[in-house]
Amino acid sequence: MSKKQSVNSTLLTIGWREWVALPDLGIPAIKSKIDTGAKTSALHAFNIERYKKQSTEYLRFHLHPLQNNNDLTVVCHSPLLDQRYVTDSGGHKELRYVIQTTLVLNQNQWLIEMTLTNRDTMRFKMLLGRTAMHGRLIVDPNASFLTRKCKAIDYYQ
Repeated sequence: MSKKQSVNSTLLTIGWREWVALPDLGIPAIKSKIDTGAKTSALHAFNIERYKKQSTEYLRFHLHPLQNNNDLTVVCHSPLLDQRYVTDSGGHKELRYVIQTTLVLNQNQWLIEMTLTNRDTMRFKMLLGRTAMHGRLIVDPNASFLTRKCKAIDYYQ
């Protein structure tokens, strides 16, 4: 077995879109586009508000976790990690809030950084960028939902 094969056998193979969970944010299921072209992960957020709790900066934000469903809104809270300029796929720079949260994919979980931005006009409410995937995942661009098939609305009822 070559060194490349032995390393790859420890990585989880996923498709170009997968169902993930963000338990720290109260999100049991959200469809994520796996985007190896994006350095940073991004999450749909609106009505973002900063506040302090015991001298720590927090964010309160709303999101629509399901595609084509603006009736379901989840209110999330997270410590503010940073603010960074991010260049989107159209070449526009935007100053975004950055949070750190737990990502659950299949039976695996780890901390990732995510920027918050309004993705109402985008098909996917979440992008999983390559920084969050590094050393953990292999992407099969011909496959979808290799780790979990679900009817997401069931998680919110």
